[in-house]
This record gives sequence, structure tokens and C-alpha cells, in this order.
Amino acid sequence: MSTRIDLTAPDGTTATLATHGAEPVSWRVGGAEYLWSGDPAHWNRHAPWLFPVVGASAGGQVTVGSETYPMAQHGFARDLPFSVVERSADAVILRLADGPETRRHYPFAFRLDVAARVRPAGLDLEVTVANPGDAPLPYALGFHPAFPWPFAGGARAKDGGYAVEFEQAERPFAPQVGPGGLLLRAEQPIPLVGSTLPLDPEIFTEAFVFRNAKSRRMRFTGPDKAIRMEMEEFPHLAVWTKPTAPFLSLECWTGYADWADFSGPLQERDSQRLLPPGGQARHGVRLTLEG
Repeated sequence: MSTRIDLTAPDGTTATLATHGAEPVSWRVGGAEYLWSGDPAHWNRHAPWLFPVVGASAGGQVTVGSETYPMAQHGFARDLPFSVVERSADAVILRLADGPETRRHYPFAFRLDVAARVRPAGLDLEVTVANPGDAPLPYALGFHPAFPWPFAGGARAKDGGYAVEFEQAERPFAPQVGPGGLLLRAEQPIPLVGSTLPLDPEIFTEAFVFRNAKSRRMRFTGPDKAIRMEMEEFPHLAVWTKPTAPFLSLECWTGYADWADFSGPLQERDSQRLLPPGGQARHGVRLTLEG
């Protein structure tokens, strides 16, 4: 059973995290909600953490040594309970560690800490991945928040004045996504205008994946407000929605889905990181409402 943890900043900005998946499920500024509601008619999540893989794995499994292990899309952390390590009025640290359930999918010792702190008009998140084992830890981490589009709710419009602005001009092509969510070597064009992606619901047939992005900041802008998302140690970005869903997801990843032609071990998966025994790695996301 998931517990909800409410955090409050001095200006009245609030955030709520669920212990299930350490997922932020609410972020309210000035009384208005700026995280997606999780309406199951469209997408039943809010802002999940992705670990120990991002995206789909070939055949729905990963290979370690001579063994194969079932691995769901985006891993398992988003579907498991985290424990509370520390808690205050405006901050919390939640933890997931390896155990019998995780080792059915991922035969490694690990510790995953998610720290959240709410501040005026903002929410800061820091993830620490630790390797207490005696073998290198192959991992990928991602953050997958969705925001209401439009901010005030209602239907999306073709010319609604919404856009995604990147810190720098990005390459206007992304891998095509094939069957089962695997990446294809063929590319699709992205309708960028300089560093801006004007938003039109009709442009999304699949996610736009920006591998090795230049930007460490992107803004989801509307007619009078913007959500700024700053990332630390997340080199890959994505923008995604569903054809009829009134939300937009801005994602940041350390890794991405398998290529459709990949058949090697998890340690050799493209962009998977290797954390040495006793090592730690930190990754950060900072959300701010502007306007």
C-alpha cells in the first residue's frame, strides 16, 4: 500500500510524493496543479522514475552472464515500494534497495535514494545510485514527468501558444521507434524552429528522443506561464504525449531503449552506465514555475 507524503514550502507551494515508486504525484503553485493528474483514461502515471533501464529491452529481457532476466519497459523501480529515510516539512528522502523481488529481474546489489525538496514555485529532486556490491553495476536512470497541456486544463489546440524551448538548438532528427518500443537506426524529422519546438498535437506519433542533447535546461511555455526543467547528469532528453491526451511529458534520461538489432549483455547496452563497486552517482532535476 502506497503512502502519500505532503511537502510544503514557506510560500504555500506544495508537493506530494507516493512511496510507491517514489513518484511525485502533485506539485501545486498558487493553488494550481502543474503535474498531470494520472487519469487512467490517458496515462495512469504522474512523474515516474525509470530504473535500472530506460525504455524497452529486446525481447522483454536482459542478459547477464549466461542468464536472461525478464525486464519490463523502463525497469521496475516505478512499481515498487520505497522506504522513508528522512522527512521534514519541506523535504523527504525515499529509498529502494535490492531484494528477492528485484533480483528476479536484475541480479545486482544496489541502493536508489530519491530526495525531494519543495521550495517557492519549485521542486528539487536528487537521485543517488549506489553500488554496495562487488561487481560493476550496469544501470540507466530516467525521470518521466508529465504536465497539463494546457496548464489550466481542457482541450489542446493546434495554435494554443504552447512550445518547448531548449537551452540550445538541438539536432532536428530522432530515431524512429519500432515494434515493442525498440529504437530503429532510421530517423524521423523533428519540426524544430531553431531551439524551439512549437507544440501541435498532430506532430506526435511517437516520442521525440534527443540523444546526447546539448541542452541542460528546457522550458514548457504557455501564453502566460512556463515550466522550467533543469537537469544534471542526464545527457538524453525526450518530449512525448499521446494523440488525444491533455498532457505533455518532458523526460531526461541517462540511457535509452535497446536498438532493435541489439542482442548483447546488459553491460554492453548502448548508453548503459557502469558504476564501480562501492561507487555512487548523483543525478538532479529542478522544476520551477515561471510567470
